[in-house]
Amino acid sequence: MFPFNVRVYGILKNEDNQVLITDERAENISFTKFPGGGLEYGEGLIDALKREFLEECNLRIEVKRHIYTTDFFEKSSFNSSQIISIYYEVEALDKLDIELKEKPFDFHDKDSIKKLEVFRLVDIDQLKTEDLTFRTDQRAWEEYRKLN
Repeated sequence: MFPFNVRVYGILKNEDNQVLITDERAENISFTKFPGGGLEYGEGLIDALKREFLEECNLRIEVKRHIYTTDFFEKSSFNSSQIISIYYEVEALDKLDIELKEKPFDFHDKDSIKKLEVFRLVDIDQLKTEDLTFRTDQRAWEEYRKLN
């Protein structure tokens, strides 16, 4: 059996034309991606994305439009599952009130074995496709840029 891992992510642009990204480290793998995460059983995509933004960013969001769904095979970096990722453009319903970093991977406790996560706002014109670690995020960013 080949399990599927459904993921949902949001591309959040602020009034200063910056996009929110997250730098993370889990299981000794460091990566940069858009905020979001895994779909839980019994949950819809939109509900999952809203939950993820509340959990990760303490931020209520509104989903504006679909941007991209994985259309190629992508194996998980963490297990043997196949990743299916869905990306939406989202809008903040509240003021973003989390600690933001300037430099990538600027973790407080660099030696921690648990998951580490920090957020950055990057000017839309400065975020390059190759700044994002995973091919799915890269493709979603390319699609987003075509639409904007």
